[in-house]
Amino acid sequence: MDGLLVVDKPAGWTSHDVVARCRRVVGQRRVGHAGTLDPDATGVLLVGVGRVTRLLRFLSSSQKSYEGEVVLGTATSTLDASGVPTGSWEMSSVTIEEMREAAEHFIGDIDQVPPMVSAVKLQGRRLHELARAGVEVERSPRRVAVYRLEVLPGPEDSPGVFRIEVDCSAGTYIRSLAADLGTALGGGAHLRNLRRTRVGSFGVDEAHPLEELSADHLISPAEAMRDMRRIEAGEEVVRLASHGLALDRVAIGATGEGPWALLDSSGGLVAIYEATASDRVVAAVVVAPA
Repeated sequence: MDGLLVVDKPAGWTSHDVVARCRRVVGQRRVGHAGTLDPDATGVLLVGVGRVTRLLRFLSSSQKSYEGEVVLGTATSTLDASGVPTGSWEMSSVTIEEMREAAEHFIGDIDQVPPMVSAVKLQGRRLHELARAGVEVERSPRRVAVYRLEVLPGPEDSPGVFRIEVDCSAGTYIRSLAADLGTALGGGAHLRNLRRTRVGSFGVDEAHPLEELSADHLISPAEAMRDMRRIEAGEEVVRLASHGLALDRVAIGATGEGPWALLDSSGGLVAIYEATASDRVVAAVVVAPA
């Protein structure tokens, strides 16, 4: 059984919890996810089953979209509502125009320091493991891209709270974005009610709640790679690709920078190919059996 499950993760579940549930749903051990969601966050989590687990790195690098609420005036240890307060400021008078002006400085390529409570690894240990042990370490900033950061009114009964919608590159931390917005406005802030609404072209409209999930919801390997450039190959090329052999880029029509999803005549996924410095493309993952 090979395929992709598009899950609408509920709050209170870790991404690992979701993977464990999916293992029981599909009845096999070879299951993994593409991109961790915080326990308090909800929304799209892509879960690979069988040989699709080998394709998850391509899905993890996809553009993502989020929505959430920035709470001005209180900073927390985790940068979100699950942490303990670490600072307080009077910021209830901040206007939406001021928020939008501050947000403009975070659109484009920016350097972002990963939060201590994150899945980033440092010297073989994840930062959240160090944070739980009471250890805080210096983290190097990472270059990420924010394509859209829209500020919207928050709840009427909550002054200083604003909704945000974000389109961003993989590796962007929305909780860090919220905290940085608070700092830019002369105080502090944290994030709450984070929801991932899209990973690549996979949106919440096609995500399934855990309680409704079944093996019938598996998407084929070819459909899992629907955002990738596609090449439909003939019988001989499929035979070579199923053995993981390098192919001539021009001969198979591999245009652009890649990677490319190589399909057989029936539309089944055979392999993922990547470019080299030469006119050959090489198999990164072979899905179809030789």
